[in-house]
Amino acid sequence: MPLNIVLIEPEIPNNTGNIGRLALASGANLHLVKPFGFKIDNSRLKRAGLDYWKHLNISYYENTEAFFKIHKTANMVFLSSHGTKDHWDIPFQDNLFLVFGKESVGLPKNLTEKHPDKLFKIPLFSEHVRSLNLANAVSIVIYEGLKHVNH
Repeated sequence: MPLNIVLIEPEIPNNTGNIGRLALASGANLHLVKPFGFKIDNSRLKRAGLDYWKHLNISYYENTEAFFKIHKTANMVFLSSHGTKDHWDIPFQDNLFLVFGKESVGLPKNLTEKHPDKLFKIPLFSEHVRSLNLANAVSIVIYEGLKHVNH
């Protein structure tokens, strides 16, 4: 089964469009949790997703409560610049949910506090960078995951 990319309240349509293309290319499922910082028919989203959007395996949720209620038994990890473990230490397996926060503030504090043992980060090697672009971060993690689940 494929990996799952979860975006909690994405704000930038270009990022979401690029992540949609990445999900399709990698065989991942995409889960988008509202509210969004854009409309799904936004031209920047469509431009970034090009004509691939219609082929995505995508699910929409009205809010985080709805998402977690539906997937309460799912195996999840959470990606945050506040994580204490590196992304290459994620115990990747089929159908794992990779949960990412919104561009401006990341994951909600209640999620990072509730799941400290499942909180991972992508290491940064410069003190001048706070975080990576969301689409870049998802790319790094999803392809690291594919390396593990496809071997």
